[in-house]
Amino acid sequence: MPIPVRAVLRLGRHKKLTSQARTPFRPLSARARACLTVPGGSEVIGYRLLGPLEATVDGTAVDLGGLKQRALLAILLLNVNHPVHRDVIVDQLWGEHPPAGAEHAVNVYIWRLRKTLQSASGTQQVVTRQGAYLLRAADEQVDIALFERLAGEGRRALAAEDPGRASAVLGEALALWRGAPLTDFRFEPFAQAEIARLEELRAGVVEDRIEADLALGRHAHVVSELEALMAADPLRERLPQQLMVALYRCGRQADALAAYQKARRALAAELGIEPCQALRQLERAILDQDPSLQPPPGTGSRRVPGPGNGTRLMPAATAHPKRMLAVTGAAAAVAALLAGGLAILPATRASLQAGPNTVAVIDASRNAISAVVAGAGRPRRGCLRHGRHLGHRHRR
Repeated sequence: MPIPVRAVLRLGRHKKLTSQARTPFRPLSARARACLTVPGGSEVIGYRLLGPLEATVDGTAVDLGGLKQRALLAILLLNVNHPVHRDVIVDQLWGEHPPAGAEHAVNVYIWRLRKTLQSASGTQQVVTRQGAYLLRAADEQVDIALFERLAGEGRRALAAEDPGRASAVLGEALALWRGAPLTDFRFEPFAQAEIARLEELRAGVVEDRIEADLALGRHAHVVSELEALMAADPLRERLPQQLMVALYRCGRQADALAAYQKARRALAAELGIEPCQALRQLERAILDQDPSLQPPPGTGSRRVPGPGNGTRLMPAATAHPKRMLAVTGAAAAVAALLAGGLAILPATRASLQAGPNTVAVIDASRNAISAVVAGAGRPRRGCLRHGRHLGHRHRR
């Protein structure tokens, strides 16, 4: 469970947490913008903390004053609809050594904020409760609350095996981010724990959205994003799992195994540990070309035959150039044998055995001989170049 905001604020002064590596931000979507800036009057103020602090009315920014006054508004927003005592505000703004007259300064900031917000909205936004102050706002007015609500909806859709809705809703949640959270206060003690919590929450939402995209067969579209995320935070073990699956489904089995080794080296170097069991099992599944790794049916991907057990997977719109060259070269070599007066033996079960001075044509998808070319004699130089694709020559 997430730490309550009030508890986070109390701990902020005593424990500074390291922020997670930042990942790319999407522009604010029209739907998200509509949630935070409700048209039809000047009654609703949208508050944004997932980036620089902003307050807007019908798309127009409200002047929030200087840094301390803006910090006071941020503290009230992190405790929205809950009273924050004056002593707590003083502690959050100035720490253990507040200046003389700090309480009077808080009263002045509150008076200015109350006047500014009431003038913008037409209603009283900040109220006094027995030595404490409370900012009133609905969840839809504060981007942090809206983000958490959309994240929960997206995760429930993912758990209900509805990846299409999950990807869309989680994308809307991520679109609320305009930069690093609480950017204006990244060096303020009161914001450190909340910044770390929000960045961790966002990292999980990004991974959930990628999970939904993989379930939709969008593996080719998430590879570069996953590589950037892994470079930024190599110790998150879910990222290499997703990258390995995406690469394997793109027909890049060797790259998928290389991603595992890279993650393994990072964990060993930084923490002295081996990858988790799920990551090790995934590596084994890729080595075995486990059919369970294939893309979900109906996602526009197909199987590409590969040597050995199982099949190798690739998006329907792509094919590996080297594999296409191998197939073309094998066909050209057989054609050359036929042009030289050689004969292909009938393809019956009883006769499909390569004898002396013959060339066996191997069907890689079945790992079996599909035809035998007789009278080959010593293979010509052109045939030797494709020998590994056509089969082998038997000698007495």
